[in-house]
Amino acid sequence: MTTDMERSADTDDDSTFTVDELAARAGVTVRTIRFYSTKGLLPPPVIGPRRVGHYGQEHLSRLALIEELQHQGMTLAAIERYLEQLPPGLSAHDLAIHRAVVASWAPEGAEDMSRAELERRAGRALSGADLDRLAAMGVIAYAEPEDRAPETQDHHPEADDRYRVDTGLLRLGVQLLGVPIAHETILAARTVLMEHTRSAAHELSRLFRDEVWGPYRERESDPAHVAAMRSLSAHMQPLVVQALVTAFQRSLKEELRVWLKDS
Repeated sequence: MTTDMERSADTDDDSTFTVDELAARAGVTVRTIRFYSTKGLLPPPVIGPRRVGHYGQEHLSRLALIEELQHQGMTLAAIERYLEQLPPGLSAHDLAIHRAVVASWAPEGAEDMSRAELERRAGRALSGADLDRLAAMGVIAYAEPEDRAPETQDHHPEADDRYRVDTGLLRLGVQLLGVPIAHETILAARTVLMEHTRSAAHELSRLFRDEVWGPYRERESDPAHVAAMRSLSAHMQPLVVQALVTAFQRSLKEELRVWLKDS
């Protein structure tokens, strides 16, 4: 379902907003906007008469992108690094495309939860050693209050026992807790997989940017183009994932065949 912020952010008109109007459009508080500005997540407004700041569609689109990145489980520090890597001067239309791609390609997001909820999701009690192992595998991390927006930073009765959980990895991580393989071996395998999948992701991203995003940027800014990009990205994602899985399975099968032949 498309929100009011998404509909507004998908356009490149010349509308400007005061900080109160921007907050209302984006569905956040003025305090959050100012907090994001101090963190460098939002560019400064244009100062008009009477020292009133005026925000544009690019601010609204950036807020929508930040919201999507948070939904995918990224901390504010990670979002800051992500935004720093974006090309300068992106229009509201470009930012809307970024959000569409993030929404359709990102895996299941992370969630903050208590230890009781974590154990309920895991389907078993988790010892301190289990938690350490899950943390080492990147499945969980302690939820830091400074990574939350100002209105969510109030003290929580379980603040010292809350975790940020990668829900997409939780099931696999819990299964690996019972696998009789050395912890170091699991971490080494994870490192190998991360290095090679990042390399593949980099090349695929470059291809997507040059062959797909480039032509879209050259066309007139139009919400319909953003919707088309979102649809195209959503259709490509499962195809690319399946292709990667199939290629990996075939490569692994060949490696095992050679290994068994030589052993």
